[in-house]
Amino acid sequence: MDESSIRTARDDELPLLADMRWRWVIDRGDEPATTRDEFVDAFVSWARARPDTHHPLVVQVAGEVIGMAWLALQPRVPSPRSTGRAAGDLQCVYVEPEHRSAGHGDRLIEAVLIRARELALEWVTVHSSERAVTAYQRRGFAVSPRLLQATL
Repeated sequence: MDESSIRTARDDELPLLADMRWRWVIDRGDEPATTRDEFVDAFVSWARARPDTHHPLVVQVAGEVIGMAWLALQPRVPSPRSTGRAAGDLQCVYVEPEHRSAGHGDRLIEAVLIRARELALEWVTVHSSERAVTAYQRRGFAVSPRLLQATL
C-alpha cells in the first residue's frame, strides 16, 4: 500500500471533493442534472452550511487527496437514560479508481468509525454498493434485523 494519511478535509478542498462526487456519478454511467460548475458551487455551499452535521475526511498520498468519506450526524430524541443522543451515517466513501484496492477505502472507513466513537455516537449506518459490502463487513458493519428502510 502507498504511504497515506487521513485527516479532516479543509475548506479549500471542498471543490475537489465536489469534483470527486461528480466523477462518481459519471463513473456509474448516470447523467448529471446540472453542469459541473453549477454542481461544484452548490456542493461547496451545501458543505459550508453543514460543518456541525457533516464531517468530511480525506485520504492523501504523496500530498495529493485521492479519496473522501463523510460522517453525517443525526441527533436522536432524548431518553431518560441519555439526553444527548446521536447516530451517524457513513456517506460518499470514494477513492479515485487508480488508487483502489490499496487499502485506502478501508482506512477511510476505520477513520470515520474512530471519529464516531470520539463523538459518542450510538451507531453508524451505511448504504453500500454491492462491490463495497465486504469492506464494510471487515470493519464491523452487519445487517440489522431492526433497521428498516422505506424507499420514497
